[in-house]
Amino acid sequence: MSEATGDMQVLTDKAEGRPHPYHLVNPSPWPLVGAASGGLMLFGAVWWMHFGVWYMCVAGIVGVLSTMFLWWRDVIKESVVQKAHSAVTKIGLRYGMLLFISSEVMFFVAFFWAYFDPALFPGEANQPARIDYTGGVWPPESIHTFDPFHLPLMMTFILLLSGCTVTWAHHALREGHRAEAAQALGITVLLGLLFTTLQTYEYSHAAFALNGGVYPSTFFVATGFHGFHVIIGTIFLAVCYFRTVKGHFTPRSHFGFEAAAWYWHFVDVVWLFLFVSIYWWGSGTIAH
Repeated sequence: MSEATGDMQVLTDKAEGRPHPYHLVNPSPWPLVGAASGGLMLFGAVWWMHFGVWYMCVAGIVGVLSTMFLWWRDVIKESVVQKAHSAVTKIGLRYGMLLFISSEVMFFVAFFWAYFDPALFPGEANQPARIDYTGGVWPPESIHTFDPFHLPLMMTFILLLSGCTVTWAHHALREGHRAEAAQALGITVLLGLLFTTLQTYEYSHAAFALNGGVYPSTFFVATGFHGFHVIIGTIFLAVCYFRTVKGHFTPRSHFGFEAAAWYWHFVDVVWLFLFVSIYWWGSGTIAH
């Protein structure tokens, strides 16, 4: 924010009786409820996988989704109805979203590390159990990998196309073409749903299971968590679609959409790394 813009913000705040340009949020139950729901979902998933008790995990998922909906509702009310998001507040929201995406980058770095360690050192002498499984080669000879230039390539094109449509929506929104922005967002949401459908189909036809060793576990964890992020991003963009239709976004104020677009582009980039490293290089296609 420029110095002139900052001075104007201070004058506006003083004129409206606010002693500072920041937004002090009201007490909210959603951070505590969200943390409790996330913990219940995590421990419920452990109980589900080990003991077959599923209802704790489902209750946690319902709690997380409810928290997302209600917390988003409150933030939208602050922005659209109360007009509480000043220019300084919007800068803080941008920093917060950038830090969140940075944490997500580290999240996936851990998964890539888990994959590349056995992939680059399949015959590590200090890990005889790994050698017993891999036979000293990667991918292990017992694993029948996916053809990277079949369904995975199609999914790559779908995500790249969705990145184009969400950029189209952004430009339309900045130019004040609300109907066009909604149309582009709707196409992006449909492409996200199509990607999830194809990934579900792919998983159902996998020649290996999650508990089949180091290759299946790292494959499903890395690609599965990415698929989970695609679902989250699709929900994010769907919310932005309905907000666009309702006229919540203007050419000068639409950070809610920008945050969703940043997140979606991040999901696209992660998939490109997954496609090249796990589907293409990890299948042995390049080496052969």
